[in-house]
Amino acid sequence: MDPLYSPSYRRYALALLLAVNLLNYIDRQVLFAVFPLIKADLRLSDTALGFLGSAFMLCYMVCAPLLGWLGDRLSRVRLAASGLLVWSVATALAGFAGGYRTLLAARTVVGIGEASFGTVSPGLVADYFPRDQRGRVLAWFYLAIPVGSALGYLCGGIIAKHFGWHAAFLIVGLPGLIIALPLRLLREPGRGGHPEQAFQGLGRGYAALFTNRSYVCNTLAMAAMTFALGGMAQWLPTFLFRLHGLDVARANTLFGTVTVLAGIGGTLTGGWVGDRFQRKSSAGYLLVSGWGFLIGVPIAVWAIVTPSLNACLGAIFCAEYFLFLNTGPLNTVIVNVTRPAVRAMAFAVNIFFIHALGDAVSPTFLGWLSDQWGLRAALLVTPAAIAVAAGFCFLGKKYIAADMARAEG
Repeated sequence: MDPLYSPSYRRYALALLLAVNLLNYIDRQVLFAVFPLIKADLRLSDTALGFLGSAFMLCYMVCAPLLGWLGDRLSRVRLAASGLLVWSVATALAGFAGGYRTLLAARTVVGIGEASFGTVSPGLVADYFPRDQRGRVLAWFYLAIPVGSALGYLCGGIIAKHFGWHAAFLIVGLPGLIIALPLRLLREPGRGGHPEQAFQGLGRGYAALFTNRSYVCNTLAMAAMTFALGGMAQWLPTFLFRLHGLDVARANTLFGTVTVLAGIGGTLTGGWVGDRFQRKSSAGYLLVSGWGFLIGVPIAVWAIVTPSLNACLGAIFCAEYFLFLNTGPLNTVIVNVTRPAVRAMAFAVNIFFIHALGDAVSPTFLGWLSDQWGLRAALLVTPAAIAVAAGFCFLGKKYIAADMARAEG
């Protein structure tokens, strides 16, 4: 925590970074709200449709390591503001895409901008606040995942219904151009740690992270979770459209509403409960996340197999509530087990692997399975991945106390 800033300025910084993170997820998820319309307009297979999501993630994860290394050496605020401009312009330009290749290129560039913000923003948030508040603070910051995702579905579905899918991209891309200036003017907190640690070479700095066992387990848990939730997020609106007979706007509205309510409740609960458990045990954040994953597995299975729309929506709500418990805790683990001087690099490696093993492949993989066996059967892969995430959380608890001690030394 930087002692130079007042509590009111810290809250302002958190609110501003949360607003930017909301735009991050709105611009990311709007694509999936208009999947059925793009498929019909451009006459795409489910595999080609899924690759639009995978292409963004591939670029996001490939760019993250270099941007994370830069984030530990350059101004994090400037890097975040530049990223916001890049992804906002690219999202708006997707509204002018006349074909598949142009749309694919625009969505790929979005990944560059979002990687710039994603590698440095959690460390910025953490450095404004004391250590014992990190779970709750990062839970507020990561409310952007359910809320921004839900707004992406809601705005995308409603705008596309009335004005077409091109307008959806154009409209949601514009707010980022306005908020980029306040972000650029944000005062940056001190990083903490020893200054000499910040000048490790690119290879040496990243290699050191792989000896941190709790960090590795945490990242693998997040990768399995991202595989599951990324695939579900991209295909469940289409699942409601195909299997339950809803139109695009209604499917996205219902799924978005369920996601935002469950996500807010689960994320805030996870941050609060995680901080309480962490005071009693160094593995508190991992335990809260692991049990949330385990409870969510059978509920997610029921959401996919039930023929009842009401039961499906109720199960999606319950599953997402327990799955979102991990949001603040697992990101706080990254902060707690890594030195401040390499924290952006730690988030960069995390971004690379959770997407390389997660939602960079799951949309296309589930699309391919859907082409072979149908969408319901394809989605049943996701609860198994959630169970794997729980296993890595419980494995990581063996190592976290020692890794936290080294990070503080």
